[in-house]
Amino acid sequence: MAKISFVGLGVMGYPMARHLIKAGHDVTVYNRTTAKAEQWVKEYGGKVALTPREAAVGADMVMTCVGNDDDVRSVYYGDKGIFAGANSGVILIDHTTASADLARELYQAAKESGFDFLDAPVSGGQAGAENAALTVMCGGDEAIFKRAENVLKIYGKAVTLVGESGCGQLCKMANQLCIAGVLAGVSEAVRFAQKAGLDVKTVRDVVKMGSGSSWQLENRAETMGENKFDFGFAIDWIRKDLGFCFDEAKRNGAKLPFAKQIDEAYAELQQRGLGRCDTSALIRFLDDK
Repeated sequence: MAKISFVGLGVMGYPMARHLIKAGHDVTVYNRTTAKAEQWVKEYGGKVALTPREAAVGADMVMTCVGNDDDVRSVYYGDKGIFAGANSGVILIDHTTASADLARELYQAAKESGFDFLDAPVSGGQAGAENAALTVMCGGDEAIFKRAENVLKIYGKAVTLVGESGCGQLCKMANQLCIAGVLAGVSEAVRFAQKAGLDVKTVRDVVKMGSGSSWQLENRAETMGENKFDFGFAIDWIRKDLGFCFDEAKRNGAKLPFAKQIDEAYAELQQRGLGRCDTSALIRFLDDK
């Protein structure tokens, strides 16, 4: 059993860390709001660290799952950061959906300090985290991935090394482009069905058996028709992720015209005060203004 620290106990990190301790690992947790870390320990055991540096001391692996690039840098760098407390040979694994540039930066900084680093963003949402059914997309060295793979499989139903450092984040960007595009189609299909006088649940049940099926259709079409948008992955977050996609596309020459149109729709929904609604609220863009 490994000595593992988990930094960031949000809607994803809280259950991910739980799976690790239930698997028998020695788990220490850190959260910016200490009360949340204390609550986690009260529920599951383990130890609370008061800083990321303290969490990293003596750990075999340190997982991070925070908000954005700035949040990631804040827990890795500085006198209270992970790099300041980690031991030589530790494997650092960042589950945050962040930029590929940051992943490459942290990989290099880790190597220079005698550490190993994997970028490993996840997909599957809160339900995937709760049910240990996440898809984990990894970038980094194959030998390090092999050492970490079995631990990642504790909460990942699919754990894949996509390529070198940064490739995990690039794969997550492709994932987010798929989500945005599929939600646009599901949004129009649901509103079309309603306008045509069809029952959305019935349409969903029929379409999911054919080539129009998708996770978003199966899990969100009915609730979209009922204007329920409280499923965790907010519009604010998908716009952050699409921003990474657009930045990378400028570098590699990819054309993302459809994603840009969807991003503009999400931007309008933010202006309407819907930024904290689930991404399936894209359907609201079709409503009369």
